[in-house]
Amino acid sequence: MAKITYGKKSVYSLTKTKSFYLNWWVDRPIPADSTDFIITLNSKYKHRPDLLSYDLYGDPRYWWVFMQRNIDVFRDPIYEFVGGLELYVPTLERLQNIVG
Repeated sequence: MAKITYGKKSVYSLTKTKSFYLNWWVDRPIPADSTDFIITLNSKYKHRPDLLSYDLYGDPRYWWVFMQRNIDVFRDPIYEFVGGLELYVPTLERLQNIVG
């Protein structure tokens, strides 16, 4: 059976796999930085971090970055992603340096 691997843009890229099962999840922290900016979500992005990721970074696969950077703001990256929520967001350049 083929081993599954995840790309650098995936929240699972640091998590090991055994056969085709994920092992314990390894966190990919996005630390605070002075270049981060604050956004207030509007209703367009309700339950859709992938859309915000696409609009900010040109790639929907960075949806998990909002959760990791704002880990103290919400627990559910989908259902708590609603209008009016204020989030810290890393710049694209910094995100590319972190993710690789």
